[in-house]
Amino acid sequence: MPGALAALAAGVLVLTACSGSGSGDAGGADSAAPASATPAFAIDQDFPDPDVLRVGDTYYAYATNNPAANLQYATSTDLETWQPAGEDAFPDLPAWADEGRTWAPDVTELADGRFALYFTAQDADSDQQCIGAATADAPTGPFVGASDTPLICPLDEGGAIDASSFTDTDGARYLVWKNDGNCCGLDTWLQLSPLGADGVTLPGEPTRLLQQTEAWEGSLIEAPVIVKHDDAYVLFYSANDYGGEAYATGYATATALAGPYTKADGPLLTTEITGDAYVGPGGQDVVAGPDGEDRIFFHSWDPAIVYRGMNVLPLSWDGSTPVVDLP
Repeated sequence: MPGALAALAAGVLVLTACSGSGSGDAGGADSAAPASATPAFAIDQDFPDPDVLRVGDTYYAYATNNPAANLQYATSTDLETWQPAGEDAFPDLPAWADEGRTWAPDVTELADGRFALYFTAQDADSDQQCIGAATADAPTGPFVGASDTPLICPLDEGGAIDASSFTDTDGARYLVWKNDGNCCGLDTWLQLSPLGADGVTLPGEPTRLLQQTEAWEGSLIEAPVIVKHDDAYVLFYSANDYGGEAYATGYATATALAGPYTKADGPLLTTEITGDAYVGPGGQDVVAGPDGEDRIFFHSWDPAIVYRGMNVLPLSWDGSTPVVDLP
C-alpha cells in the first residue's frame, strides 16, 4: 500500500464505546444502523496498514512509514488508550531497500523469543516494491535486516507487498502476501509461502489463493490476513483504490490453509456499510483483546481525506462468518 502522508494530530485518544448488531448485510454479517457521527480514531494520526502484536500484557501496533520513521509503532494495555512511540523501530533499512516507501509491516514472535518483522520497501535495483525480513530482540526493535536481498520479489509479477505472518496449530509458519500486479496492469494474487523455523527463509514455492474477481474489488485485492477460527481458515483482505471511499474489506473461507477459498457474498466493511463513519476501511488485522474476545483493527480516512487513522472494533463470529460490531 502507498506510503504514509504527513503525520497529523499525534496523541493519545480513547476509542468510543461500541455497540450495535453487526457490519452490514453483505458478507453474511448483520446490518447496523448508520452511524450519526464519525467515531474517534483509536490512533488519531496517519497510521495506515496497522498490524497488532500482543506480548505479555502489552499490545504493539505497527504501521506504514511516516516522515520520521521507517517503522512507526504505538503501545496499549487495554486497546483503548494508545501511546504513539517517538522513535523508529527500524532505523536502518537493508542495502537493497530505498527509504520512503516502507509499507504494511507485520511483526511476530519467533520460537526462540526473538521478533521477526516483514516489511515492504522499494527495491533499489528495480524500483518495484518487494518484501523483506528483519529481526530484533524486542518488539520495539531496533530491527535489523536479515539479508542484503529481498525475501520475496517476483519482478515479473510486479513485485510484492503486504506480507502477513500466520502460525498454524501444528506450529508451521507461513507468510501470506500480494503480488503488486496493479502497478503494471497485471492481476493481483494473494499468495501463501511456507516460512522456515528461523522466520527469515522460504523453503518452498508459493501457492496462489485468491485474485480480484468481484465488482466491488475494482482492479485489485491486497492486505491479506489469515485467522483460524474453529475448523475454518478465514482470509481477510482489502480491495479497490486505497485513496478514497471505494477501499473496502472482504473475506473468504476455506477448510484447508492452502484453499480453495470461497469469497463471501459481499464485502465485510465499506464506507456505505458503516454509514460513512469509516471512509475507505481497510488494511485490517485481527487480534484477541484482554477479555479473550477478538478485535478487528483497520485504517480509514479522516473526513477531509488527508490521513488514515487506526480504528479498533469488536469482532464476533457466526460460525466461520465474522461480524463487526459498529458503534
